[in-house]
Amino acid sequence: MYYNRQDIKRILVSEEELAGICDRLAAQMTEDYKDSEHELVFVIVLKGSIFFATDLIRRIPLHCGIEFMKVSSYGKSTQSSGFIAVQLDLKRDITDADVVIIEDIIDSGRTLQKLRDLLLHRGAHSVKCCTLLDKPDRRVVDLEAEYVGEIIPDVFVVGYGLDYDEKYRTLPYVGELDPTVYQN
Repeated sequence: MYYNRQDIKRILVSEEELAGICDRLAAQMTEDYKDSEHELVFVIVLKGSIFFATDLIRRIPLHCGIEFMKVSSYGKSTQSSGFIAVQLDLKRDITDADVVIIEDIIDSGRTLQKLRDLLLHRGAHSVKCCTLLDKPDRRVVDLEAEYVGEIIPDVFVVGYGLDYDEKYRTLPYVGELDPTVYQN
């Protein structure tokens, strides 16, 4: 089944812009961690950030570890509960590591704040957050990512890993999904 291009109201971040974001953030992280004496570990939050994380990490010429986590704070609701359920956990000890959480999008910030606290509690030397997209208008906690790809308006977006009902993840850009698709 092909995606209907008419489902996308507008493209917010093009393929070329995504490549530029990855270049910029990779250069910033390389500079920040090039002299660190701690192991650098990227924690990729599944599933939405997988394409972004892959493109980003390949541009960073430093030795690093890669881990995956799948967390949820929504349960069966559309509102974050503030409690995170870890559905897939790290496979390694992160004690004394410099950890960078890679996220696809920050909305309320609750889940990312809880995840950051959890990793610090587990003994990480430092925990920074990297997000492809940031919706500061939806923030309900005091959280700012150290690495931000693009600030976007409060619209529902898909593509480049982000989905609606497990669809649209493989679009090569980030687009605003037409509300008629998810309001029916």
